[in-house]
Amino acid sequence: MTDFALRMALGIGVILVAVLIRAASINRLIRRKLRISFLLAAVYVLGTAVLHYTGLSAANAVRIQSVIELCFALAVINIVVITAINPLREDRVPERFPNILQDTIIIGLFFVVATLVMQEKFLTTSAVGAVVIGFALQDTLGNTFAGLAIQVEKPFRVGHWIRVASHEGQVSEVTWRATRLRTKTGNMVILPNSMLSKEAIVNYSQPAVPTRLEVEVGVSYSVSPDRVKSALLEAAGNVSMALREPSPDAVLVSFGPSAIVYRVRFWVEDFGRDAAARDQMQSAIYYALRRHGYEIPFPIQVEIPRQEAPESASSRTRRIDSILAPLELFAPLTEEQRHALAAGALERIYGKGERIVRQGDAGGSMFVIRCGRVRVVENAAGELAVVEAGGYIGEMSLLTGQPRSATVEALEECELVELTSEALRDIALANPDVVQRIGSVVSARQAAIERHRAVAVAGQPASTEAQRPLLARIQEFLRLPRLIGE
Repeated sequence: MTDFALRMALGIGVILVAVLIRAASINRLIRRKLRISFLLAAVYVLGTAVLHYTGLSAANAVRIQSVIELCFALAVINIVVITAINPLREDRVPERFPNILQDTIIIGLFFVVATLVMQEKFLTTSAVGAVVIGFALQDTLGNTFAGLAIQVEKPFRVGHWIRVASHEGQVSEVTWRATRLRTKTGNMVILPNSMLSKEAIVNYSQPAVPTRLEVEVGVSYSVSPDRVKSALLEAAGNVSMALREPSPDAVLVSFGPSAIVYRVRFWVEDFGRDAAARDQMQSAIYYALRRHGYEIPFPIQVEIPRQEAPESASSRTRRIDSILAPLELFAPLTEEQRHALAAGALERIYGKGERIVRQGDAGGSMFVIRCGRVRVVENAAGELAVVEAGGYIGEMSLLTGQPRSATVEALEECELVELTSEALRDIALANPDVVQRIGSVVSARQAAIERHRAVAVAGQPASTEAQRPLLARIQEFLRLPRLIGE
């Protein structure tokens, strides 16, 4: 075989290998880079044909021969490296060999082979060229080598949330020259890789995806730390974005000028939504502290005179009585009896999405909705009702002490009046006929609820407890003498 035929066979063979591997692979990186080998091998075949069939001068022939041999070497190196590193039947790039590192390996091997092929002449030319290019492109080369170091060390990956100096965002791309971050406001920040190599990098997505956030709040010195921490953990339990594992915790941070400062630490799955998570946590803390009556003091530097006088007990009782009076449930009560019930009532406030009661919890009280709306949901039947302001919930728990039969959630900020069984018992002991009259109103309401539940959950039998006479269950729970209906 002549030298020309051998060169043509090698060039065509590389073309066929590139075509066959590209056809057999589903990896888009391999398919894309094999085009380069295909084109370089085609240049080699075309250049060999030109040298054989045209009468070029010796000097021109040597130059063309050097060029096409370099093309052939690069084509072969490209095929070998990308097929040896990347999986043919998977469309992915190996984690240890990102695209930028593969390009570096190919270029490095190419320079080694080219140096051996061109010998002293190539060495001299490349040394001079390297000095010139190095001075002209020193910033670009610095970014390039820094980008290579980032790909090798992997302090972060695409999709991670990081902070570099004053810049914070999600990594969207890492190139030879720069790293692109998309901030939470939607802006794109392009950081030169040389800057990243000099600055401290904070990676919020490693070593694990969950990220811990912190919220601080000051509470009055008049409340003991154990009580405050319990209320703060209660608030954290109502935050949907806070992970249950690792669990939230609350710690005392310092004794401030006007309050004891506490810090709630909790974990979130997506750092990109940290502002929304902090908003949920701070809102839940506010409502929880308000419910427990714990004050968040004003800063000591601010003097705010309080002009209003505290509400008297009689005024409060009259105000709550005005909420109870329109309700059919309390129509059997006299004005004095209603006043007595209002005097023992508690006022509660809940934020949107908070649970007021959970199905299965112990009973013993009912709620009258002063303002806002709540949703009543049962595990088996789904949503039973939406109760507006002026309505009430939990009357069966008040009268019989039975566990909560449904979960109640606030659809918006709600103010509720909670009536306890102890206050009702005092009234019932003094006026036994009151229980019978209230029981008849509750029986009619419960019958409607049972009809709705029967439609939602066909074939589900009523519980044994529900089949017992309501009056007997009320007497038993309130520990009343069995005189009514005897």
